[in-house]
Amino acid sequence: MTSTTRLLVRKDHLATTQWQDQPDTPLTDGQVRLTIDHFALTSNNITYAAFGDAMNYWRFYPTNDPAWGVIPVWGFATVTESTVDAVPVGERVYGYFPMASSVVMTPVRINPAGWSDGAPHRAELHPVYNQLTRCAADPFYTADTEDVQALLRPLFITSWLIDDFLADNDFFGARVMLLSSASSKTAYGTAFQLAQREGIEVIGLTSPGNVAFCEGLGCYSRVLTYDQLDAVAADAPCVYIDFAGNADLRRAIHTRFANLKHSSSIGGTHVENLGGNSKDLPGPRATLFFAPAQIKKRATEWGPAGLNERLVAAWQAFSKTVSRPNAPWLVVEPHSGRAAVEAAYATVLAGRGDPRLGHMLQIPAPAN
Repeated sequence: MTSTTRLLVRKDHLATTQWQDQPDTPLTDGQVRLTIDHFALTSNNITYAAFGDAMNYWRFYPTNDPAWGVIPVWGFATVTESTVDAVPVGERVYGYFPMASSVVMTPVRINPAGWSDGAPHRAELHPVYNQLTRCAADPFYTADTEDVQALLRPLFITSWLIDDFLADNDFFGARVMLLSSASSKTAYGTAFQLAQREGIEVIGLTSPGNVAFCEGLGCYSRVLTYDQLDAVAADAPCVYIDFAGNADLRRAIHTRFANLKHSSSIGGTHVENLGGNSKDLPGPRATLFFAPAQIKKRATEWGPAGLNERLVAAWQAFSKTVSRPNAPWLVVEPHSGRAAVEAAYATVLAGRGDPRLGHMLQIPAPAN
């Protein structure tokens, strides 16, 4: 009998992990089993864990113990067992998977482009995360760039939507955009889009060790360390786009900038400084940005085809820039096996390491 291995994370202490091996049970009618070939691990996944309860991320792949959760990840999988004629064995898909060696899903709403997981516990969760995309029909997909797609595609879509949301609101009357955690992939994807907007100054905020990397990207108007906020005029009309989730930094920005027009909370790369009371902050309320809401708005206004056409065009321009042979923004580092996966997770959780690296993980099934 085959088994599935999952990495569990303690919800109240994300640095605590344990492995779970479960014997595979026979599929019931309507189910398929997928082997998860490889998946990306980025600060975005740490955000899923940090906001796991508030935004229901823990609910996608529940465990039998409420103290432990499985972090969702983006990657590629192959159908290895199927009771559904329309989802054949051997088909390759891109989607939102658990940190595991395999997963059982229930395909519904099957069409030439893909299908959704119709598992009952996912019925109330956002459909964007339930969608599996067939690689053979995916305009984003090329076989030789799977790693880049897994690492950057979901992040870039969020980046694109942040830029679109700000433009949709005329940047709230501001022309200075302050981006924390500027070396993170979602931040520099957002900066890449914002840099194409006429009259917008994109200021990246980062730690001293990442200044050179951020400046080398070429998409920031200026790069400042977190203690250089006084280099920006205190009365400058600005927007804060918070990828760090650092409560102390958020307070400092809200306190210094009297003309702060909007404060958008995106992620939580600074896990050790998450939290804090946002209710008594000076200026605008810090608002959590939820990418699927902007997707839904634009899909309604432009139609799904119109939205996809814009996204694909933007993705192609971004991925070409990121993958330049002479000066790549991203260098892929593979990790396979329990020890390697644990080490990569600890590195990403702590926010350590080279920002140019992209971690691709594989969890082999246990030997039988």
